[in-house]
Amino acid sequence: MTNNDILKKLRVALQLRDDQIVEVLELVDFRISKGEIGNFFRTEDHPKYVECQDQILRNFLNGLVIYLRGTKENPKNPKDVLAGISASKISLTDKPKVENKPKTSSTTKKPATAKTAFKNRNNVVSKSSTPTKKDILGNVKFNNGKPKKND
Repeated sequence: MTNNDILKKLRVALQLRDDQIVEVLELVDFRISKGEIGNFFRTEDHPKYVECQDQILRNFLNGLVIYLRGTKENPKNPKDVLAGISASKISLTDKPKVENKPKTSSTTKKPATAKTAFKNRNNVVSKSSTPTKKDILGNVKFNNGKPKKND
């Protein structure tokens, strides 16, 4: 079993994202980018595959201990940390339920216009219509960085 396999299995078992792995490594003052982390999880025949060296795995494991247990001065309960990680995840099987609303009859109110979509000066969008791009941007003019020619 290679270091890449160990890192992959820990990532799956602890449900860690690349940015969380970067945070774990920063706990032990080891800096690495998310792109470099992603290269460890590629297949061996991929052109950007990188073999995980012992130093990286060692620092990840040491950082993982601090991430889960905390330090001597500030100890943590690992079960609470893992429960927090899994609670923040959204399951792929949990899809938002779409309510089947009956079609409205033609006697319903017309949707709000752009002028009535915003309330006073608070720029709060009414729930009756979705704002358009023009409503959101207002009268903003973009010059794309080109200065005006004065002729």
